[in-house]
Order: sequence, then structure tokens, then C-alpha cells
Amino acid sequence: MLMKKNVLFFLVLGLAPVLTFSQETFKMTHGPYLQAMGETGVNIVWTTNRKAISWVELAPDDSSHFYAQERQKYFGAANGIKTESTVHNVRISGLRPATRYRYRVYAQEVSSHEAYVVKYGDIVAAKAFQAKLPAFTTNDKQAREVHFAVINDMHQRNEVIKGLLNQVNWKHNNLVFFNGDMQNNSLNEEQIFSAFMDTADSIFADHIPMYYARGNHETRGQFASEFPRYFPTETGQLYYLLRVGPVCFVVLDTGEDKPDSDVEYMGIADFDEYRTQQAAWLKEALKSPDYVNAPYKVVIGHIPPFGGWHGDKDVADKFVPLLNEAGAQIMLSGHLHRHVKKEADANTHFPVLVNSNAAILKAKADASQLQIDMFDLNGKKIDSVTLKPSR
Repeated sequence: MLMKKNVLFFLVLGLAPVLTFSQETFKMTHGPYLQAMGETGVNIVWTTNRKAISWVELAPDDSSHFYAQERQKYFGAANGIKTESTVHNVRISGLRPATRYRYRVYAQEVSSHEAYVVKYGDIVAAKAFQAKLPAFTTNDKQAREVHFAVINDMHQRNEVIKGLLNQVNWKHNNLVFFNGDMQNNSLNEEQIFSAFMDTADSIFADHIPMYYARGNHETRGQFASEFPRYFPTETGQLYYLLRVGPVCFVVLDTGEDKPDSDVEYMGIADFDEYRTQQAAWLKEALKSPDYVNAPYKVVIGHIPPFGGWHGDKDVADKFVPLLNEAGAQIMLSGHLHRHVKKEADANTHFPVLVNSNAAILKAKADASQLQIDMFDLNGKKIDSVTLKPSR
């Protein structure tokens, strides 16, 4: 009898941590941050510690109080069903270009869902009563000028991220590009936020849009396939065109740098075919009015089209001829962890500016020129490129 009591005691003791965890308060854990900003829509992403349905309430950024009236709700949903998840991705459509909006995010825990019965728990929301709500401005293709910044190859160095982003004039900067390898690999959700996104969110990402050009390190690890859940695009692909003001950005996913058969990938890589499919898309995308009519044509891609590795060669073979023919003016890359400026030549008809892993590109485009300046961690200018509008 004594032995049975002891066994029961230790079983209960062993369950204690589980019972404690189950009583954790339902809460938001990360975000919100903006993704896939366009002229008429945006994705807002955040996470919770347990499954929930989610929505965003939106209001014009005017003099009215957020509580002056009931605000329109946009739910996280797919195919007519509200999404039950810990990763909340709400697409808001039907917005007006060049218009500023305030927003508030909500989530309601789904305690259980069996057959036709759904039981809900608590609701959590971003603070609104005594706090200033985040606001964003939709893109404007007709804008006379645009300011943007680019960082890359941060590899989970939050202090470097802070040092570089704190050089940006956020009153004027319209958008930010993360040009790959923001983390060392992709192991789990928490790594995404501890590696760089919590830092980005604390500085700008809840009110200034960030666009991602995936690097090769984001493709590595058991969580790599989850990348699009946290960094959605309008098209659902990790390569896309983006027109803001006088600039059309061609955002490429350059994939991995070694052959797909390399032992490091353990048989999981298929990037040669992926780049082939991407090239087929690129051929048609470069015919779009957003690209053809843009005064400036800027390519964003992590791996530059030189260096001698397999991935470099595949980028050069599959993408560069199409970009040459379409009159691309510059490619902004990373990957090499050092500063390189390769001038246009017979093979690549545009310059390639490789940003180091300890520098930031800050750019301004207007009717007269596109000026791209590179600054180190101390704010010292180390290089620059000036482009005139294409004809």
C-alpha cells in the first residue's frame, strides 16, 4: 500500500510542470508587423501562445478617437473559414493608395473545436485606450520620391541590427528590405523573433513595411518550410515585383549556393528547378507596366551573380540574361559578408552592389536620380552609386 502511495505521489509530482504550463495566461507573444504592403492592401502578422481566431480593426488616421464608432473588422480566414492558429496573418484589402490608417489587432483563444461545437476562451488585443495605436501608409506608385533601406547577413546579431537601423531617418523612410541571412538557420518560431524580428518590430516593423528577399540560411533547418507563414507576399511566392513611387523593385529568391546534391542539404534541396521556375515567372514579370514604365529598375537578390559557386552561376545563367534584356539598372546583393561593387560588363549589363554584413544601404529616388549610399556601423559613408532615370 505504501508503494502505491509513493508511486501516485511521484506521478502527480511529475505532472506538476505540465499543469503549471497549462495555466499560462493566453497572450500575444510577438508582433504585430507589416508584410506585403501594396497600394490597396497589407498583411498584418502576429503570434499568440495558444490557438486562436484573429482579426484587425482598422480606422483612418484622422482626429477621431478610435472608439468614436465601431470599426471595420478584418478576420484571419481562408476559403471562408476563420483560421485557428498561433500564427495570425490577416490580409486587409480594398484600401486607398497613399492613405494612412490606424489599426488594432485582436485574438480570441479557441479552447476546443469538436464537430459543430467551438468553445472560446479569452480575448487579447493591442492596447488602445491609453496607448497610441500603430499606423501605416499604403504605397503610392505615383509618389514623386521614395526612401528605402537595405540590410543583410545579420546572422542573429541584434546589436548590429540596432546600430544600423538606428541610422535611418524614420520620418522619411518608406520601406525596408531584409536581403537574406537574417538568421543562421531555421529551427523554430522563437528563433525568428529572438534572432531579428523582435528587434525590427521594436524599431519600425509595426508601422513601416518590411520586404524580405530570402537568403540561403533561411532555407536550412527543420522550420525552413514555415518561412512563408511569417513573411507572406501578395502573390504567395517568395519572388515578386514591387512598385513604389518611381522605383520598381524586382525581388528574387536566389536559393542555395551549393549544388542540390551537396551533402550539407541531406537530399532536401531542389533549388535548380526552383530557379528555373522563377526564371519563367521573371520573363513575363519584366513585361509588366509596373516594371517597363518605372524610371528606376532595381533588383534585390541575396546571392550575387558572380563568385564561382554553383548558386552564383545559376543566378547568372537563369536571371541575368532576362534582366539584361529588360534594362535592369542595378542589383543589390549580400551573401559575401564584405563590400563589393562590380561594374557593368559584357555579361552583366548593370552594376552589382554587394552590401557587407556590417553596413546599411540608404537610398532616395526622385525625378532626377536614384542615390544609394552605404554606411558602416559608425555611420561613415563607404560607397555610393548614382543612377539616372531609364528612358
